Amino acid sequence: MKDKIRIGAGSAWWGDRVEPAKMNADLGRLDYLCFETMAEATVSAAQVRARRDPTFEGYDTYLDDRMKAVLPGCMRQGTKIISNQGWINPDGAAQRIVHWLQTLGYKGVKVASVNGSLITDKVLSMTDRILENGKPTASLADNLISAEVYLGAEPIAQALAAGAHIVVTGRVADPSIFMAPMMHEFGWDPMDAARLGQGMGIGHLMECGAQVTGGYFSDPGFKDVPEPWNFGFPIAEVEPDGTATLCKVAGTGGAINLQTVKEQMLYEVHDPANYLTPDVVVDFTTAQLEQVGVNRVKVSKIGGKPRPATLKVSIGCTEGFIGEDMFFYAGPGALRRAELAKKILTERFRIVGLEADDIRIDFLGLNAIHGAATPAHAPEPYEIAVRVAARTRTREQAIKVGREVDGMAVSGIGHTGKRVPHADRTREVIGVWSSLVPREKVPASVRYFES
Repeated sequence: MKDKIRIGAGSAWWGDRVEPAKMNADLGRLDYLCFETMAEATVSAAQVRARRDPTFEGYDTYLDDRMKAVLPGCMRQGTKIISNQGWINPDGAAQRIVHWLQTLGYKGVKVASVNGSLITDKVLSMTDRILENGKPTASLADNLISAEVYLGAEPIAQALAAGAHIVVTGRVADPSIFMAPMMHEFGWDPMDAARLGQGMGIGHLMECGAQVTGGYFSDPGFKDVPEPWNFGFPIAEVEPDGTATLCKVAGTGGAINLQTVKEQMLYEVHDPANYLTPDVVVDFTTAQLEQVGVNRVKVSKIGGKPRPATLKVSIGCTEGFIGEDMFFYAGPGALRRAELAKKILTERFRIVGLEADDIRIDFLGLNAIHGAATPAHAPEPYEIAVRVAARTRTREQAIKVGREVDGMAVSGIGHTGKRVPHADRTREVIGVWSSLVPREKVPASVRYFES
């Protein structure tokens, strides 16, 4: 057993920057580099694209960019890679990684794909109720496009034990990607809630990448960090009991301190004493944090409770369309003109018979974020963007939004600024619902490929 392993973050979501991952691969002296590229809607969006585009491979569209950037450093350093970039096609992603290994001259590298998370064809028979509203999951049948279970760390650890140097998965709980190498290297029992609680806690700190090194943290004059244009992604130096020291590559921007770590620790955590994951229930209330050096924070004593009997299922459904556009006013009287523009559009939507479940006309720069909670005495802005959006059942109805905004160019108010040329102003809405499934009904499987 190693006395310490170094695990680095490679991404926190699909659109994350590639340069910090390359920096970790080249200079991080890592044992593992882990990529998290999914948000709740990512897989559903992939399913929608797959239905429309038969050439879509089903895995992360930035897979090539990331692998070309990090494979040389990882192969040189002996760094293993774990990634959920497989989305709805882990096998295809694994084969694509094999392609890049071969192209770059790395032969005999074992790549594993983890499958089992995709249960679209059987989710309605395996689940009962929608967590958000209590309705039967069967009520989603007409609009269902995808269903993915959040798998845990065990199949990843299995693949590593079988000699895989790179493991690519579909839907896996974000912190499990980072905890799997701890299970493998330190021989943790999947039922050891104390060890897994600490490991999943560290995984949670790592999963959002730069958020623990100062990203999504800065508030100028109150919470400042150096060089926020040059964030490094975090590295965890993990010991066999799960105690870890968070750090980053020297010379990168941002900061790792008690503030950044505490903010990320509580990020998207509903109950700090009972953070539910597939592998363990994490208890952050016992955590101990210690600043042990510049950009070095030691994290220990995160608690753990036995894992849930069920796994969460993310269910994607079509829920109509959104039509959206905007136009602009500037200078004295901008708010006065924007308010008249809102009245004009409200009447125009009535005249053309817009059938919408919801309509919003917001003034960016005044009330678009806080809406009705915007103070009545808010200062009048010098310039305003009028954002118009409607949620409809059909694309034909959604198109009416842009058509009426077009009319404002010559049939509107003086000084109306219009965007031209404009992009597609309609998009399909993908709703994401949740349910639970007994974990024994969702067995994972692992396939192996070699470059």
